[in-house]
Amino acid sequence: MGLRERFQAGLARQLGHPSGLRGRVVGAMLNRRNREAVVRAVAALGLTGGERAADIGFGGGLGLTLLLREASVVHGVDISTTMLDRARGTFHRELAAGRLVLHEGSMTALPLEDASVDAIVSTNTVYFVEDLAAAFAEVARVLAPGGRFVLGIGDPELMAKSRMLADNGFRLRPVPQLETALATAGLPVTGHERLSQRGLGFHLLICGRN
Repeated sequence: MGLRERFQAGLARQLGHPSGLRGRVVGAMLNRRNREAVVRAVAALGLTGGERAADIGFGGGLGLTLLLREASVVHGVDISTTMLDRARGTFHRELAAGRLVLHEGSMTALPLEDASVDAIVSTNTVYFVEDLAAAFAEVARVLAPGGRFVLGIGDPELMAKSRMLADNGFRLRPVPQLETALATAGLPVTGHERLSQRGLGFHLLICGRN
């Protein structure tokens, strides 16, 4: 494997599970590069101020910042201890006040109680999830009836053109496949927004909880 391939493989691993100093750099990069998508995803939740919200796979923490402006209590879930430590340093006041609660966990085993949140956002996460049915079943379990879930993904056809992603285990599923899996889990898609993020297509799947 050449230098370029090793760099790309390392970056792909960091995107899926940021760790150490490089992970902190990646977290800051994600906040910049994904800003428009995360802003639009949180806006699509339609929060009114009293909700309990969650960001699954919050990465650099931009989604937590935006949710804290709109919701009464925010839960942040991430598998990366590096991103959790970064969030503890960034949001120490919100944590002390009880407005933010951080959890280490995966999308397929969410460390949240049944029907404990009213709104959930998750962007750029499902590429790293093997068992999609289990992940969406968990989202449905912790989301209160009548709640809303917004899933943000890069356009899979455009992402498939990237050798770095294709060669390093990113699971790029067609949008209709995701919509079917969401509906099967009891999270039917009620809205589909498309946007361009740095020249690449991005999809927001807005789901209701049956």
